[in-house]
Amino acid sequence: MFSRLTRPRAVAVCALPVVALFATAVFAPLPFSVAQPGMTADVLGKNKGAAVITISGTPTRDTRGELRMTTIEATSPDTRVSLADVVDGWFATDKAVMPRDSVYPSGGGVKEIERHNEQQMRESQNTATRAALTYLKLDDDKVKVSLKLADVGGPSAGLLFSLGIVDTLDGDGSGGDLTGGRVIAGTGTIDADGTVGAVGGVALKTRAAHRDGATVFLVPKAECADARTERPKGLRLIPVTTLKGAVESLVALSTGKGRVPGC
Repeated sequence: MFSRLTRPRAVAVCALPVVALFATAVFAPLPFSVAQPGMTADVLGKNKGAAVITISGTPTRDTRGELRMTTIEATSPDTRVSLADVVDGWFATDKAVMPRDSVYPSGGGVKEIERHNEQQMRESQNTATRAALTYLKLDDDKVKVSLKLADVGGPSAGLLFSLGIVDTLDGDGSGGDLTGGRVIAGTGTIDADGTVGAVGGVALKTRAAHRDGATVFLVPKAECADARTERPKGLRLIPVTTLKGAVESLVALSTGKGRVPGC
């Protein structure tokens, strides 16, 4: 009789630490960030009232269509991300759970991270300019390019900046628009020699692009598999490895001549 009465009580007492541990796990902060599709911006147009691309020292051309760089929005490094947030992010199709260090590799506080991202953006803009002018065989001592994009940090707009400069100066090489009048979006870093590099959050960026009217998305070739994950219907994926290859793919798409690769 005694054992029957005390066993449930013992189980209940032992369960208290388990419940406490579970509650702690659910609500304790974890080293993750939850990301979602962010804003996009047309590098051929204006951002917050100012032209994104301004060029002097050589003739420019009017453009049609759009070249939209894409972003993701992630919880800030000082935001408490709990197990409940992580589970919700795993099951949501419009969110992604990412290690905090992959989103904020510089570590540190919010201000330090903002400065780091701003520096990366400036370096990306300078490199994108060199890549575009090198591709067009123009002298960067004579041609001056100014790039301005408010409230965006990091290097992942490099490819789109370069394409915007090429379209503004040369179009498709025969007087036509590089975009063919379409809304083209994409992502990717770029080196001065025109090499396109991988970024992150591509699956979320395709959603941002589709939301803002894009029908074509340029993606670093190494990230094709990620881009196909939950790819929005009607969004065409074009893999790229170099600026030259990206230009050639867009020209083939707009003219209907030549092969356009796909993921």
